[in-house]
Amino acid sequence: MYSQIRTSMLDGICAMPVQVEVDISMGMPVFDMVGYLSPEVREAKERVRTALHNCGILLPAKRITVNLSPANIRKTGTGFDLPIAVALLVAMGLVKPEKCADTIFSGELNLSGQLLPVRGILPMVSDGVKEGIHKFVVPADNLMESRLVQGADVCGFSALESVIGYLQDGGYKEPAYAGRRQNRSHGMPDFSEVNGQQFLKRAAEIAASGMHNMLMVGPPGAGKTMISERMATILPPLTKKEQLEVSKIYSVCGLLADSRTLLQERPFRSPHHTISSSALIGGGSVPRPGEVTLSHHGVLFLDEFPEFSRTALEVLRQPLEDGYVTISRVQASLTFPANFIMCTAQNPCPCGYLGDKKRECSCKQFEIERYHRKLSGPLLDRIDLQVYVPRLEYADLQSREAGESSAVIRERVIKARQLQLLRLQGTNLYCNAQMGRRELNKHCQMEAAAEKLLAKFFTALGLSARSHDRIIKVARTIADLDGSDIITAAHLAEAVQLRTSLNS
Repeated sequence: MYSQIRTSMLDGICAMPVQVEVDISMGMPVFDMVGYLSPEVREAKERVRTALHNCGILLPAKRITVNLSPANIRKTGTGFDLPIAVALLVAMGLVKPEKCADTIFSGELNLSGQLLPVRGILPMVSDGVKEGIHKFVVPADNLMESRLVQGADVCGFSALESVIGYLQDGGYKEPAYAGRRQNRSHGMPDFSEVNGQQFLKRAAEIAASGMHNMLMVGPPGAGKTMISERMATILPPLTKKEQLEVSKIYSVCGLLADSRTLLQERPFRSPHHTISSSALIGGGSVPRPGEVTLSHHGVLFLDEFPEFSRTALEVLRQPLEDGYVTISRVQASLTFPANFIMCTAQNPCPCGYLGDKKRECSCKQFEIERYHRKLSGPLLDRIDLQVYVPRLEYADLQSREAGESSAVIRERVIKARQLQLLRLQGTNLYCNAQMGRRELNKHCQMEAAAEKLLAKFFTALGLSARSHDRIIKVARTIADLDGSDIITAAHLAEAVQLRTSLNS
């Protein structure tokens, strides 16, 4: 007898529909699985056979063939166990085919027949609903995550026996345990906790308003890390679309800490400088998202910037320029979103005290030059704001006067973003940093004094064409914070200062 069951597999951060076909016919007893399968999918044969046996169901002594279609795409993951088991039950006549019609099954089985959670259930359900499928059967631990998608009718089970009972008599009992809840007892960091460094706070506000990348250079303990850790708190709240998009990424990576709700806060990722290029940008034999994708719609903080490997840093060029990253392998070529603010921090020299007024630098000249050569010119050219951070004075540290809170700064950032959304409506862009040459010519009108000032700086500083455009984008963001329709000389001067303060 022949049967067919719907399921899906991850393809990057999206889901691809897969058909599980089972045919049981006369012949020598054999259990074959075909369809371009990875090792973990091939092992499903033994997991399913043993799980069915422990549920009191023996496979017939006939020729059993399981095909996962389409056969030209490599199947990976452990979520095929449950659909294979259900397809076998339908082919054996133990479950009626109409009970499984227009339903997507996904789940891993252990040998006792218990259902184990799988990664990426959120994009599987979300993309299934987009394709017109609304019924899903998933492991109990994936139930609450699955129900985050509107329009999905999801049933969760903890054991294969319960699935069989549901398909045979239609009875369903909600599982007692259905997901994880994140502990949110700790408070979020706030800008009011940062003393002094008004220039750096202003730079952070501009970066957040226009999604501009920022490099901070200064001695140890100046507040670079403290500011970066609070960047996400002044970004606008995630929209519903962005919440679903970021939650799908974290679901694929198994990092959705609270399966009862979509991610509400913008991501903040801070990988160690020993990270490999594959972990940073994404990769593997079957490409998986890296830190740049986990930072999507949020902040990627790279502390000790020059200490990262040259290979890891150079692969950042594409996502910084395009907002996405393409990973090509023999088995697959996948594109992951990577639109984030990159905040980087470094010392001015290996010892950290070059140019410091209180402590003398102990580095040799060749050590300083070697330290700075770790960062290539093309990479630095893609960083809009390059700010020197001086050491904090004692009076600033002892000040009890609270600074502006993140909530107050966020209000100004939201107003600036709303102006950008209104200006860029009708396009796929939503912030100034994403503008290309066409948008610059259309939306970045400058007064005559500003144009003369830009021409002067372009020649004097030997700026590249990319630097020229990025200065204009930053100036446009500063004008938005001021509520100005036109870029003035003051706006442009501040934008140039924020990009060239390291050379002053």
